[in-house]
Amino acid sequence: MKGLLFLGLTFCGVCAQGQRVAVKTNLLYDALYTVNLGVEVGMAPRWTLDVSGNYNGWTLSHERRWKHWLVQPEARYWFCDRFAGHFLGMHILGGKYNIGGLKNGISFLGTDFSKISERRYQGWFTGAGVAYGYAWILGTHWNLEAELGVGWIYTRFDSYPCARCGRKLAEDRPHHYVGPTKAAVNLVYTF
Repeated sequence: MKGLLFLGLTFCGVCAQGQRVAVKTNLLYDALYTVNLGVEVGMAPRWTLDVSGNYNGWTLSHERRWKHWLVQPEARYWFCDRFAGHFLGMHILGGKYNIGGLKNGISFLGTDFSKISERRYQGWFTGAGVAYGYAWILGTHWNLEAELGVGWIYTRFDSYPCARCGRKLAEDRPHHYVGPTKAAVNLVYTF
């Protein structure tokens, strides 16, 4: 009986330490039909480790493609308490993609995204970046978190003349990208 009482008091003490784990979904990715889930774990009073995964396997109407998967671990330093207020993050990322037929006119820091309008690109990527974010406490367990990150991505890809075509135009081309690497508006549940 004393052992059960000791265990009960031990677990109550652990619960009194505050939130240690959070699960989250990125509402921006949800709006773009990308299934995503993130888990964040407290490592120290001001440090957490966040790991998010994203998957989009759909072919949109008119043969537009935005298929990809992405894994993005991030170490976060919180200026006050973890899971609340300002934080800085350092992340790495990696994944694969198959994208094409998306009409746009975007050209940014040496990367011409408008080529995705007429061609399809299939390849892999890896990279790293830094981020700034802020978390608002909505309730006992609920938070809203906004984050923006910039960094570098290295990718290698094959290109095709259209979203459905199987004939390659170029094979195994490398590209370096510098710019946004993370954008999030997360709905967070903390334990």
